[in-house]
Amino acid sequence: MEERLQKFMARCGVASRRKCEELILSGIVSVNDVIIKELGTKIDCDKDLVKVSGKEIRPEEKKRYIMLNKPEGYISSVKDEHDRQTVIDLIGIKERIFPIGRLDFDSSGLLLLTNDGEIYNKLIHPRQKITKTYVAIVKGMFSKDDIRRFESGIDIGGYITADAKIEVIEIQEDRSKVRLQIHEGKNRQIRKMCAALNHEVLELTRESIGEIRLGTLEKGNFRELTEAELDYIKSL
Repeated sequence: MEERLQKFMARCGVASRRKCEELILSGIVSVNDVIIKELGTKIDCDKDLVKVSGKEIRPEEKKRYIMLNKPEGYISSVKDEHDRQTVIDLIGIKERIFPIGRLDFDSSGLLLLTNDGEIYNKLIHPRQKITKTYVAIVKGMFSKDDIRRFESGIDIGGYITADAKIEVIEIQEDRSKVRLQIHEGKNRQIRKMCAALNHEVLELTRESIGEIRLGTLEKGNFRELTEAELDYIKSL
């Protein structure tokens, strides 16, 4: 069976298809001991020998679909160049999995991980405007103008955010508890949006991604996605 190299690599659980393309371009991927640097190269999955950094890769026999309640202080990556703890350190399974998107180091909440490149692409593709819901504790109180600006788009440094939603849940002296909804995934986007309104984010937790909700899963724990949750992702 023929298949594009980056798709095969993603199916083997190496990384997302996009990241696999970067690995190919970096010159660490070989097919039958010949370095491949061209995207779109097709291989024979049944005959060709594919290696990444000199190690043979094969398709994962078992697909895993994990929901993690990420604690603060963990990197949303498979490895970290500064040897900080990653979300993989929290999950004791034998299959190689990778996070779908990111939660920054100081944030907590819902993070999905898988070794299925197709599921990854379903959730990460820019055309999928999936609503992500967060709860934040921020300094100060949001005025009506703050809310209007947050919901209509803010310049966060050369980029104007798309329409969003904000709901003030509670006001506590010099800080506010708010529920925020965005459907983009720019680096530290919520923190930058609030900072643009002079509201520093003190705590940030992601509650849901589309119809997939964190629920009562305790911080630091993980579980397999249900069939209903997988059916929802596949329907996107």
